[in-house]
Amino acid sequence: MKFFNQHKQVNLIVEESLIAKISQIGIEKYPLETGGFLVGYYSNDSMTLYIKDLLLPSKQKGMAYLFERSIDGMKQVFKKLFEDQKYFYIGEWHTHPNGSSMYSSTDLNAMIEIANCETVSITNPILLILSIRDKQINDFSFYIYNSKGLHRYE
Repeated sequence: MKFFNQHKQVNLIVEESLIAKISQIGIEKYPLETGGFLVGYYSNDSMTLYIKDLLLPSKQKGMAYLFERSIDGMKQVFKKLFEDQKYFYIGEWHTHPNGSSMYSSTDLNAMIEIANCETVSITNPILLILSIRDKQINDFSFYIYNSKGLHRYE
């Protein structure tokens, strides 16, 4: 699947099988929110982002309208992933049970914190939100963080 972001003029490529994998995790956790990390790489010209896999946090707390995840132990996981496959952290994903795939102010604030975090090496992290209703995926949206805003991929 290929998406384009008008704001940054960049592409995003992700396999349908990865969306299906993330969807299945979200459906299994329904009606609670769940989420994790996205990993992949950029093209040499930095104009195309390839999302290659997901990672689940070592600890997470999902509620009907809130998801909190831990980064405990993730530094070593990301280091090994980069050494083995040259994939690195590119963003976050989470579900909105019985909600839309539109980001909330909580989501935006979390992405601002992530982009400003000293240990995060990218300035434009990606956010994937999946809308789940009746134990099935209703919709999903990708966003890119830039200039204190989230901009949707189409």
